[in-house]
Amino acid sequence: MAALGAGLGLAQERAQLAAGEAARTRLRDLTFARLLAAGPADPRGVGERASLVVDRVEALDGYFGRWLPTATLALLAPLLVIAAATWADPQSGLLLAIAGLLYPFAMAATGIGAATASRRQFESLERLSGRFLDRMRGLPTLVLFNRQEAEAEALGEAADELRVRTMKVLRVAFLSGTALELLSALALACIAWRHGGLPGGDPTAGLFCLLLVPAFFAPLRAFAAAYHERMAAAGAAAALAPLLLEPEPEGLLLQEMPPKVVVTFTEVRLSYDAARAPALDGLSFRVNAGETLVLAGPSGAGKSSVLRLLMGFNRPEAGRIAINGQDATALRPAELRRISSYIGQKPHLFRASLRENIRFARPEATAAQVEAAARAARVADFAAGLPQGLDTLVGEGGWGLSGGQAQRVALARAFLRDTPLVLLDEPTAHLDPGTEAEVIDSLLKLCLGRTAIIASHSAAARARLGRVLEISGGRVAGSNRAIQA
Repeated sequence: MAALGAGLGLAQERAQLAAGEAARTRLRDLTFARLLAAGPADPRGVGERASLVVDRVEALDGYFGRWLPTATLALLAPLLVIAAATWADPQSGLLLAIAGLLYPFAMAATGIGAATASRRQFESLERLSGRFLDRMRGLPTLVLFNRQEAEAEALGEAADELRVRTMKVLRVAFLSGTALELLSALALACIAWRHGGLPGGDPTAGLFCLLLVPAFFAPLRAFAAAYHERMAAAGAAAALAPLLLEPEPEGLLLQEMPPKVVVTFTEVRLSYDAARAPALDGLSFRVNAGETLVLAGPSGAGKSSVLRLLMGFNRPEAGRIAINGQDATALRPAELRRISSYIGQKPHLFRASLRENIRFARPEATAAQVEAAARAARVADFAAGLPQGLDTLVGEGGWGLSGGQAQRVALARAFLRDTPLVLLDEPTAHLDPGTEAEVIDSLLKLCLGRTAIIASHSAAARARLGRVLEISGGRVAGSNRAIQA
């Protein structure tokens, strides 16, 4: 029986680990997918999003791996023990039943506090994670302005707040354990007094019932430990639930990729904050198929907002955005991104080879297609001087690339993606004149035969890339209402 019990315990542990791992994997995939669908429009900071995917999902492991099976055992096993004790001595069985009925009240008294303390602990952890990540990213700026000591003190205060909240969770957990041990001691004392201190006690039945007390409370102890994990899971789920319960993005799907794209904005209005002036205030323009439009204007004029709308990261409050004469907002946001290629100011290079960084735009692309895109963007020119050519490791911990070289990698991604719509946000920013001219040459090649919308301050870009549309205050400069064809 001992060997059988050990074997069943091992099988239970493995099953719980497998269940917890499967649940975490599914929830993490779903959470990451929802964050990707939200895109840059998601109001959460980078640290908070990382905490959602890692810490919050990890905290749910105890709920699926331990709480659910332990809760079932906590209901069935004590009933079997009570039945055995009642068979030996009805009064001892009644005492165990009373102890079992008192247990939920003790758990409820401590469980409410555990859930609140756990939720506050996770909130403190999220704040500390976000602050630490943001400060690490801005470390050169902090040192430049001699703010490193002040930020170190602020981080220390946030860490101390997390320590205090963690200790509150532990105190509540120990209080719950104390309540359970008190019930166990009272049950032992009452059964021992029943059979040893009262007339008519049966020592044999008493010994049997006393040996049943640990078996009665063992699943309840496991339940108590799992209950606090459930409370921790409830605190973690409080932030995950709004994200996971969001409805799937609605909209139509494209039956096929359109070969050409005509983009029309008609009286489009967009606001990010009701207390501020709108980013776009009645903007109207038209870009014909195969045409390149350069959006010019001061910072804050609304150039990047146009690109965000076309990528589906935001929806206009008023007006109409049409693609090939059809309402673009009727499409799913992912479908808008499927017909476009985007190049920003600072393209991100992943820790991978140059070849893999280019293939990121179209994972199913062949080696010949990747190399053709590298040649078109002139990545092959500088890759020839690298230790392993296109297979050289770049990104974090890899070979360092200049800003112009990184921008050419982004251009190669756009060439490989080969979409009818090209969106560029300051593609020549922070480049020296020589490198800027080379990037513009590649951009001219990329935009050939494609509809392109480029937000740029660069005089060289405005002079060479295409028709220029001046924007000011979220509308066409010099006109309250205008549609330029």
